[in-house]
Amino acid sequence: MAPPPVRRALRKDAVASHFDYKKVKPIVLNETGRPIPTSSTMAPNIRSISWSPTGAMVAHNVHNNIRVWNPERPDVKATTALQDGPKPGAHGNTIEKLAFSPRMESLLASTGQDGLVKFWDVRVPGGATSLVGSSGYSSAKGHTQGKSGEYKTGEQTLFLTWHPNGTELLVGTRNDVITALDVRKADVPMVLEPNAPAASNLPKYDATPTDRSPTKDKGAFYQMSFTNAGSHILAATTEGPVKVLSYPSMQPVHNLVAHSGSTYSVQQSPTGNHIAVGGTDGLITLWNTDTWLVDHTLMEAAGAVRDLSFSYDGAYLTAGGGPDPLKDNEKGLSIWHVETGEEVVKLDTTNAVTWVAWHPLRHAVAYSGDPGGLKIVGGLSGGYS
Repeated sequence: MAPPPVRRALRKDAVASHFDYKKVKPIVLNETGRPIPTSSTMAPNIRSISWSPTGAMVAHNVHNNIRVWNPERPDVKATTALQDGPKPGAHGNTIEKLAFSPRMESLLASTGQDGLVKFWDVRVPGGATSLVGSSGYSSAKGHTQGKSGEYKTGEQTLFLTWHPNGTELLVGTRNDVITALDVRKADVPMVLEPNAPAASNLPKYDATPTDRSPTKDKGAFYQMSFTNAGSHILAATTEGPVKVLSYPSMQPVHNLVAHSGSTYSVQQSPTGNHIAVGGTDGLITLWNTDTWLVDHTLMEAAGAVRDLSFSYDGAYLTAGGGPDPLKDNEKGLSIWHVETGEEVVKLDTTNAVTWVAWHPLRHAVAYSGDPGGLKIVGGLSGGYS
């Protein structure tokens, strides 16, 4: 599918109108297909959301299940449920993170408490995994060879993040073993289609692992993300500072220190001008990448900030609190203007917002935490981009 055309920018004074529920109703991606009782506050336990590079698909998980939607056809019958084998479920335990490749529309990676990293081609019924793991990694780290379509880390995996080039994936475990998986090489075909040419002529990939665990003096890593150029890693830590590491050497370059407790989430804006950091103190700091000073400090809520997402143009930011019981009474989806730090709108929600993801090409936000399932606000067609 060709990407939608990029339209005029969304002005700060037009944001409230653009997200007005009376003008554009939220899209609800409801797995049950049943009407949502108006009195219900029960929400599915979604733990991760990811858009494909063009926004033609959006994926999320509930426990160990992954479902891929066409957001413009919010009918569960039009979705793809990914599963590994005859039994339902994509993983053997709760999934912690899933993410589409930023360069390949149909390639999705997932990981979780079963210690597996899995790759999925969402074009295939069931999302049949079709990348292979490599055994060429040090057994001293506790890693073992993965079967076709998966890589075994040997312990619970907490996060994964794609390199901007879309060919390398960084995976972190609870014991801070960081592994880079290179998917550029292979010895099996990516997809076997009916009437396809010989397997030797098909594109091939291989999850080749390399240890990227940085030297640490204390604390642990909650999350890592790449800078836009892919030359540095931004690492949120239990001790608080966000560590800036060179990549691939993983040598420390700088610390971003502003939060009173642990930091959970860190992202660079698409324009590269700002880095957003969220932590246990309920604050979001917006760092200027020219001065390396905090331009704005945003108050999200009483609980922790575990998820952050910038709009595709870097103009706006939103946040989620993850499964935080302290946020049970903190309702509403806040959207901030990055340059001014102003909260331009706070959308009504039934429950606290847990996870968030801006559409990659439009001013629309997918979020979880409300009854019924994943919701998309802002509209996917017409008006602003």
